[in-house]
Amino acid sequence: MSLLDDVLARFQELPENERENVKRLAQAAVKDLRFVPLPGPQTDAYLSQADVLLYGGQAAGGKTFLSVGLAQEHKRSIIFRRESAQTDGLEAAGKEIYGTAGFNGTDKEWNWPDGRSLKLAGMQLAGDWNKHAGRERDLIVYDEAGEFLREQVASLLAWNRGPEGQRARVVLASNPPRSADGYWMQEWFAPWLDPNHPRKADAGELRYAIMDDGAPIWVDGPEDAWLDGKQREVLSFTFIPAALSDNPYRDTAEYRAKIDSLPEPLRSQLKYGDFAAGVQDELNQCIPTEWVKEAQRRWKPQPAPHIPMCAIGVDVAQGGTDKTVIAIRYDDWFADPIAIPGVETPGGADVAGRVLAKRLDNAKVIVDLGGGWGGDAQAHLVKNGVDAVGYMGVKESVRRTRDNQLRFANVRTEAYWLLREALDPTQPGGATMALPPDKELLADLTAPTFETKSGKGGMVIHLEPKDKLVKRLGRSPDKGDATVMCWWSGAKAVTEATEWRKAAQSHRRPVVPNVVFGRGPTFSRKR
Repeated sequence: MSLLDDVLARFQELPENERENVKRLAQAAVKDLRFVPLPGPQTDAYLSQADVLLYGGQAAGGKTFLSVGLAQEHKRSIIFRRESAQTDGLEAAGKEIYGTAGFNGTDKEWNWPDGRSLKLAGMQLAGDWNKHAGRERDLIVYDEAGEFLREQVASLLAWNRGPEGQRARVVLASNPPRSADGYWMQEWFAPWLDPNHPRKADAGELRYAIMDDGAPIWVDGPEDAWLDGKQREVLSFTFIPAALSDNPYRDTAEYRAKIDSLPEPLRSQLKYGDFAAGVQDELNQCIPTEWVKEAQRRWKPQPAPHIPMCAIGVDVAQGGTDKTVIAIRYDDWFADPIAIPGVETPGGADVAGRVLAKRLDNAKVIVDLGGGWGGDAQAHLVKNGVDAVGYMGVKESVRRTRDNQLRFANVRTEAYWLLREALDPTQPGGATMALPPDKELLADLTAPTFETKSGKGGMVIHLEPKDKLVKRLGRSPDKGDATVMCWWSGAKAVTEATEWRKAAQSHRRPVVPNVVFGRGPTFSRKR
């Protein structure tokens, strides 16, 4: 039962004279309103007490008018689209609700005599949220929130506040995200969107969380919680799905026919509000999203028995806001990536210590030397007798694609393409790689694009430059890079598991895979 249904049911239970009094009060309350929400989900969303509300799902569920109409309840409101040019629909809805009085077309902002304001803005670049930092807004709306980056949305939460007595809220009005940029929505609203969540939530039900590093940590109630010895603010979250059938102004045969004519998975996303439907890949995306998802579906919490650890990829952060990420591989099974705040690994010895604490079975360690951060860590590992190799993504590559047709512009392109080939389900025998179901890892691996150019010796694949990718995403794809390095270290390490384990148990030096990149694994007994 929706909130409105519950109110109506209680209303019908009242004596007739009291019902008449309620009607008069309601008419007086809405007399000055410029926007009255539609019965059903739009009203539930309008009245919701959630600090962070996800509203939408299906196409034409009333997201735009809700977003604009909510401004009448707030002092300082702002509605974002990913690009400023996309705010034309919001502007049209605003003029229909509020008229043109007080509207400044240059700034795309309404200012009213009572001090209230409503601004429309774009946030195209990852760092554009900085332009709005420090400006308090008691209503922040992200229209088509699935097109925004997690960092853009999370970074402005601190400025979602208003004057005393004025409630503040964030509204994410959205269809299901069409690219991996919106992966964070599944994380933020997992109790509603994840069919396997251990504590499923009903539509409109409030759940509570504290935000840590842009992600929610769920808590039991609205009371302030503690994290790392500090008291943290608790935010309430909810999801209210909206359907085309909830909006009589758009629920027409013509509109439904347009939705039905769309290609999949876009059709299912918009027609059914299916947040689990596949995302739409870029035409030049290096690693297809579905290939990564298939590898994540193959994943189990533990590797197959008797398979040794064979490689560790380390993306190093020494201090700062980035994280040191450690990716561990047992044959073609990857463990959950380990992310460590950079402030906890300020020096090479700190990074090396973290790696040594996890290393088993003489696993090869691959350390990213880009930016000059990893050299000290590699040196400490080598000093401790570890087989640690450096990874320089900008170095020239001497390899070719599996079909020997294309060259790679550099080692970074080569490494990502090798992972792509390993994930390819059309390869002989099919793909067997198992990746952990980490949504940030999914986003990292599917983010880079590529292009082919004519070069020395034929056509050359160029992966999207790292600095350009970081600028587009607003963050470094550390989990993806560590995983790619972990695979790049050599051909898939296949071991004689029984001999390995028997040797270890009898305290003899075991058979060690001598992996030579490009030749496949060979084996030698160390005596």
